[in-house]
Amino acid sequence: MPFVVRDASGRIVKLLAESSADGEEELQSDDPGLLEFLARTQGGVDLQNAMAASDADMIRVIEDLIAVLIDKRIIVLTDLPQQAQQKLARRYELRSKLSDLGGIVADTDELALP
Repeated sequence: MPFVVRDASGRIVKLLAESSADGEEELQSDDPGLLEFLARTQGGVDLQNAMAASDADMIRVIEDLIAVLIDKRIIVLTDLPQQAQQKLARRYELRSKLSDLGGIVADTDELALP
């Protein structure tokens, strides 16, 4: 967890990896003051929105990775827990409604394996 140094008004002005004479206050990584400091020092970038967008991108990467592993028969869909199978099938169904995925999703909501 990060340690912070505050100015006279209580605003965070410095972030430290370790406790020091200047900064002994330790904060949780989701502390609003810490997030505001990070956004302010990162050129005004809203880090929470950036992380959410990154999460969405990573989900897509993981979906694509799973599809490649299934296509190459490294794993079989049924190797995954039932809930994971259902979630993947639902994601593929939703994605197929957005664009033609070349028959990845069958009419029965089951993944069509090559």
